[in-house]
Amino acid sequence: MSTSAKLPELFGSMVFNEETMKDRLSSASYKAWKTCITEGTSLDISTANEIAEAMKQWAVERGCTHYTHWFQPMTGVTAEKHDSFISPAEGGKVIMEFSGKELVRGEPDASSFPSGGLRATFEARGYTAWDPTSFAFIKEGSLCIPTIFCSYSGHALDKKTPLLRSMDEVSRQAIRLLRLFGDTESKRVIAQVGAEQEYFLVDKDLYNQREDLRLCGRTLFGAKPPKGQELEDHYFGAIRPRVAAYMKDLDENLWALGVYSKTKHNETAPSQHEMAPLYTDANTACDQNQLIMEVMKKVADKHNLVCLLHEKPFAGVNGSGKHDNWSLSTDTGRNLFKPGSTPSQNARFLLFLAAFIKGVDDYQDFLRATVAFPGNDHRLGAFEAPPAILSVYLGDDLNAVVESIIQGTEFKDSGKRNLEIGVDVLPAIPQDTTDRNRTSPMAFTGNKFEFRMLGSSQSVSGPNIALNTMMAEELKEFADELESSQDFQRDLHNLIKRVFTEHQRIIFNGNGYGDAWVKEAEHRGLSNLPSTADALHAYTAPKNMALFMNHGIYTEEEITARAEIHVKNYSTVIGIEASTMVDMIRHSILPAVSEYGATLCQRVASKTACGVPCRYEQSTATTIGELTDELQLACDLLETDRTQMPGNPTEAMHYSHDVILKDMNHARELADRLETLTSKECWPFPVYSDLLFSV
Repeated sequence: MSTSAKLPELFGSMVFNEETMKDRLSSASYKAWKTCITEGTSLDISTANEIAEAMKQWAVERGCTHYTHWFQPMTGVTAEKHDSFISPAEGGKVIMEFSGKELVRGEPDASSFPSGGLRATFEARGYTAWDPTSFAFIKEGSLCIPTIFCSYSGHALDKKTPLLRSMDEVSRQAIRLLRLFGDTESKRVIAQVGAEQEYFLVDKDLYNQREDLRLCGRTLFGAKPPKGQELEDHYFGAIRPRVAAYMKDLDENLWALGVYSKTKHNETAPSQHEMAPLYTDANTACDQNQLIMEVMKKVADKHNLVCLLHEKPFAGVNGSGKHDNWSLSTDTGRNLFKPGSTPSQNARFLLFLAAFIKGVDDYQDFLRATVAFPGNDHRLGAFEAPPAILSVYLGDDLNAVVESIIQGTEFKDSGKRNLEIGVDVLPAIPQDTTDRNRTSPMAFTGNKFEFRMLGSSQSVSGPNIALNTMMAEELKEFADELESSQDFQRDLHNLIKRVFTEHQRIIFNGNGYGDAWVKEAEHRGLSNLPSTADALHAYTAPKNMALFMNHGIYTEEEITARAEIHVKNYSTVIGIEASTMVDMIRHSILPAVSEYGATLCQRVASKTACGVPCRYEQSTATTIGELTDELQLACDLLETDRTQMPGNPTEAMHYSHDVILKDMNHARELADRLETLTSKECWPFPVYSDLLFSV
């Protein structure tokens, strides 16, 4: 049977989803679970026991022997501790058991996860708690149960807990506004996310010969190859057989896990590709993106490939990002960022649009901080990624609507009517009739916003927590104002006009890659935080801390801890890269080029003795000798500066950015020049031409 024929049967076959629960649970337990996820009620122990037994039976039927609480600590990747289902029985035998208590709560060791000071190293106890809104799934013979992760004192030590809090809060505030528009049916507003994933594929044998790729995820050395992406012939090009086989295998693995893997294609750079899923709720989307990254790597290994998720594995060609498509929808199926077919729907759309624009303007520095980490510094601001300056792209048609509201002028739609926001006269708003601006970090694309600054390796939870929370804050302000209104139509019009007027500086429809935009953004008063070292201070800015604390997303300790983790991570990553660079220079590059230089000198001596011209050998040997000496000095400087790293994490972050990276860039420039002069047979590891064009 073909894959297409069996796809409906394959999809979700490794997921304990709602259909499976309905089939395997009593009607009372199924109803209790549904009430739990829709209304936030707790499950009694008898219901939990029945769900646990059904999960176990289902998993065992599919070959599982173990279960694990699958959680997302602040490392940015997932974690799991596996326990078998076995329990001792009489006669030295075992039985397979799994209780509701084991389903609902676990107790993993929390001592070795980053906590940012939320607990001391000797305080090892941590707790996992089942997230009943995320379906359990089977992975490599274990039943994986999505959970939150918290400390003994109750502090969130993970990325899921604050995400769930932010989803609840934006729903609560959105419902307040919907009630003002007469919507009495919607009970919940759901943050929707679709995270596109870019990645590189390289040959595993070549990868294993590159210490920098193995330890750092990116090449610390590499001269520009004769061909890069200049011909623009890779983007959307025919997929090569080896890659196609990988993509087919990847799709089937993801479909079995219930991931809506929809689109696959070649990206701009050689050996770069992309997969895009369909949209789903933010919690599921964040869980599944973690799974996607894990499965991508494991499937690649089966094909003797390596999947690189670093934002800039190769200098001089496009890096990889994640486009985070975000919107809000009601539980009755209405997308709140979709212009409607009636005036009242359009008025609601404009109010939510105003809230988003205001939120991005008010919290632009924090949004920038959510995508700030060492790998993304190599990508943001380059010509394949948006700049480090936040702005919102609306497109010409929607921008014209906003301008007409601000100016109070005629909006020239087909009916040539004056634009008022009263629910009786508002004209139709064009939908998705404008070009896509790939240079914008936050682009409106018809019924959602595409946050394009995310790095390919990062968890998407942090940026979506920020989007949900900033939106909740603006919706709360709007609801507080409009709920006390004596003339809703008039006050709605005035509110939207005021917000568009006060925050129009964040709207930009032009070329975000141009130098002119940097100057224009400065003139508008927008923040420009080009590096992680510049951006991370926003985490603990008083207004940003107040935002998350007031809405119950983070406690003061939780947000401070996350800031500390990001700051420390920066200097740690740069330190690993610097140490790897020194090791490669000393143990691989210098010996190789020295030996090649000696060979050239021997040829010079031999040819000179015979009276044979040796211009190539002589000039090349001289240049190699000079560059080799410079590289050794550069390596010495890098090592010396590494020993001067400050003990204070913030100072270490800035020192890494200002000093260590400068040393590394200089050493790389010298090494890359040596690569162009050294015989390929003598160069100690595969070059860009090998890595980028071998798959």
